[in-house]
Amino acid sequence: MQWYQWYVEVIRKYAVFEGRARRKEFWNFALLNAVIFIALNYIDVVIGWNANTGVGVLGWLYSLFVLVPSLAVLFRRLHDTGRSGWFILFNLIPVVGLIVLLVFVCLDSQPGENQYGPNPKEDDASATYSA
Repeated sequence: MQWYQWYVEVIRKYAVFEGRARRKEFWNFALLNAVIFIALNYIDVVIGWNANTGVGVLGWLYSLFVLVPSLAVLFRRLHDTGRSGWFILFNLIPVVGLIVLLVFVCLDSQPGENQYGPNPKEDDASATYSA
């Protein structure tokens, strides 16, 4: 799967909070999401739509569009490490919560099947070799 297809896959699973997401899916989505957001903010500055907050109209609209898929892929990524999606609430703890959450999303997948479903990494590997 190409790197941009991971982004499309997350958008396709717009509000799917069940299941698991690989690191590759999460980080490719995060990277392309950041690039698109920066580009839209640049366009906002060029056409004069930027607000005093530093985020323009296009940036806000895009942020609203990807809010639910971003939360969904974060939940699925936490599921992949064997944690509940509610660990996202660590973000409410200033600085420390963000660091803990960053560590969790950087961890490798929990091997085998867990309570959230089969390991997507193993599914991809078996699909590649069985073809």
